[in-house]
Amino acid sequence: MNVAEFRKRGKEMVDYVADYMEGIHRRQVYPDVEPGYLRPLIPDSAPQEPETFENIMKDIEQIIMPGVTHWHSPYFFAYFPTASSYPAMLADMLSGAIGCIGFSWIASPACTELETVMLDWLGKMINLPEAFLAGRDGEGGGVIQGSASEATLVTLLAARTKVIRQLQAKSPGLTEGAIMDKLVAYASDQSHSSVERAGLIGGVKLKMIPSDDKFSLRGSALRKILDEDKAAGLIPFFVVATLGTTPCCSFDNLLELGPICNKENIWMHIDAAYAGSAFICPEFRHFLNGVEFADSYNFNPHKWLLVNFDCSAMWVKKRADLIGAFKLDPLYLQHHNQESGLVTDYRHWQIPLGRRFRSLKMWFVFRMYGVKGLQAYIRKHVKLSHEFESLVRQDSRFEICAEVVLGLVCFRIKGSNELNEMLLERINKAKKIHLVPCHLQDKFVLRFAICSRTVESIHIQQAWQHITELAAELLKEGKEQKMN
Repeated sequence: MNVAEFRKRGKEMVDYVADYMEGIHRRQVYPDVEPGYLRPLIPDSAPQEPETFENIMKDIEQIIMPGVTHWHSPYFFAYFPTASSYPAMLADMLSGAIGCIGFSWIASPACTELETVMLDWLGKMINLPEAFLAGRDGEGGGVIQGSASEATLVTLLAARTKVIRQLQAKSPGLTEGAIMDKLVAYASDQSHSSVERAGLIGGVKLKMIPSDDKFSLRGSALRKILDEDKAAGLIPFFVVATLGTTPCCSFDNLLELGPICNKENIWMHIDAAYAGSAFICPEFRHFLNGVEFADSYNFNPHKWLLVNFDCSAMWVKKRADLIGAFKLDPLYLQHHNQESGLVTDYRHWQIPLGRRFRSLKMWFVFRMYGVKGLQAYIRKHVKLSHEFESLVRQDSRFEICAEVVLGLVCFRIKGSNELNEMLLERINKAKKIHLVPCHLQDKFVLRFAICSRTVESIHIQQAWQHITELAAELLKEGKEQKMN
């Protein structure tokens, strides 16, 4: 493909993408295919001769699209949102064209420096304490990770390295293995499975602490298990507090957890993967109160802030703690500016070496929407979730299972878990909308998350009508079976 054809095909692709996004509501949100559907539809090996762009695009519709779950459909209410906007798509196109691998400042100064500034911009948008910002001479700073899972793992490993070095400095005879055997990390029983995975990869014990009746991790529960573990000779070193849990969007109590972690010299990491975007709105910022006690904080603009995947924003108070855990400096990666104190080499802040020019997406989105435009987007989703909550509460057959705070509604039919499992199965089998479940206090619960950028009240009304029709059929069948 030469530049002339690239111009032609590029315009065609933009038109295809625009048509896809504009008409996505007409596509079935959930695919009909079975596992293994794709392999028989494509050759066993790559072609020896070039194929035409036209034939590839035909295969997109005939082979790829039938197997796509349309996450940006206004009828997609599963998981949490994944962000999508035209400015971010354009920025991603430019990032691909520049094609730099920004592992160090010298590898592409603009890639590094724009990321540092964008994380400061975003930190100011959510009113993060100054200690988390890089500024011109701060000790903290932000970095884009690929996901919240990576952020949790990176901070756990940094905390592990920090405590091992501290203990060995006090007792030089202590081996790393002896310390590792006693290290313990903690999280709520509502925390994401990626926290547990971080413990597995990090080779440390991870204990899940029971949450309260509002699914929140409280200081008293943490204090109790810390006292027990310290008495048993264990070494608590890392706590993950979650803001906006995956099951029900509950919030751990930072104002209780933070002072305990600070007193015990325990690294506190805050995972706000979904909810963190809402903190740009002043009315939701109070959920972040207590962040001043944390060592690190993370949320995903690629979930709810219109920045396409991947873009997970992470901040640390002391970047030396992070760099100290990951810094390796072979000659071929060194450059004459690295010790100046004016530059950041992000290869020391993450697990991979290479990194894309992801901050371009943030720059485009922040400038083309403005803070007010992003706030309006968040508020619209929250309003729609409360509209769905109201519909549920008006139907005596259903119940709300957790407080509705942001864009997630947890609900179920009043009845057995089996009944709700059957309802969800019918919802997803019909493929008009898509939902996923969770467990809350041993109850099987349906999650209804406001996800799409284009979702409107009409889609909420249609989804609820569809759910109630399926529920009515299910309840009728149950009554008939009892009569028989």
